[in-house]
Amino acid sequence: MSIEQTSQNPSEKPRVAVVFGGRSSEHAISVSTAGSVLKAIDRDKYEVLPIGITHEGRWALVSDEPARMAITDGQLPDVDHVAESTGGQVSLPVGPGSREVVWSEPGSAPKALGEVDVVFPLLHGPWGEDGTLQGLLELSGVPYVGNGVLASAVGMDKEFTKRLLASHGLGVGRYTVVRPREWESEEGRAAVRERAAGLGLPLFVKPCRAGSSMGITKVKDLSDLDAAIEEARRHDPKLIIEAGVEGREIECAVLEAEDGPRASVPAEILVGGGYEFYDFEAKYIDSSEVRIPAELSDGETAEIRRQAIAAFEALGCEGLARVDFFLLEDGGWMVNEVNTMPGFTPISAYPKMWEATGLSYPELIDRLLQAALRRPTGLR
Repeated sequence: MSIEQTSQNPSEKPRVAVVFGGRSSEHAISVSTAGSVLKAIDRDKYEVLPIGITHEGRWALVSDEPARMAITDGQLPDVDHVAESTGGQVSLPVGPGSREVVWSEPGSAPKALGEVDVVFPLLHGPWGEDGTLQGLLELSGVPYVGNGVLASAVGMDKEFTKRLLASHGLGVGRYTVVRPREWESEEGRAAVRERAAGLGLPLFVKPCRAGSSMGITKVKDLSDLDAAIEEARRHDPKLIIEAGVEGREIECAVLEAEDGPRASVPAEILVGGGYEFYDFEAKYIDSSEVRIPAELSDGETAEIRRQAIAAFEALGCEGLARVDFFLLEDGGWMVNEVNTMPGFTPISAYPKMWEATGLSYPELIDRLLQAALRRPTGLR
């Protein structure tokens, strides 16, 4: 798709800006997700404008070539590899009243790319999934798919997710938070080590505001704690240390309908390939299995669906979310995370769960876009 071709919008179809990439360490997963969505979106019903955000934060016009955005032979995709220009910049509207997207390039007059009716933000991690992009779209008055500012921000921060879920009576695991300043003094480090030891072993050290299992370390010996913290700090200066949990990893997808949220059949994560937990490679590169539907009793299935909707509503979610649980050995449930922009890659659990529930991938995308087009921006 050339710049000149995108500057016209002769059809009456809603125009969707698919925004992906971004500055976080989950850039490649976002690109892969966008490729999957671009391939499946109904082109008879929607016109599409792909916009990629580079690692440096430049908004680039991107070729509409989904195949180039896939994870292939373990190689991760990148916006810079599919951008049409190395110097141009796409600009969204700066305020309500106009939905005109503009392309500007050094030495050339800006080119209008036409108006967009809705944005499908497919960014994962900070500077996209965490409410920052949602706030920009609210200021611009442009409808968008998915969660608003507050739910996006809370869902991205594991500490506040747990705090809010616990306040609504939902089970969460034991944890401690390591704030940036605390790890910068020896006294603070000693306090962190003491709190971590009190949680028992094993421990999981995680970036507090990241997903896709990047930067996560399973600690089985306290002598490895400092190294695990330093690894997590490469992704986020704020960390969370969680006590290990013995249980089955069960996920449930939630989708907002016109009369309220609905929960899918659940899935179970079966980590394979010799991995100890569902880390980045096990999730995206190797052969871990997602069993759909999960082998649960009718009562267990009903309970996880109820709790998934309860978690969705506790965070004030809109549009979609994936709620990750542990089914404990005593039959209880514990919420691990609420993912407010779950992956849409071909192996992602969220669309697979809805497919098993009777909603195909293209239909799921259509439902999300139609919901966004109906929903006003601003307070609602």
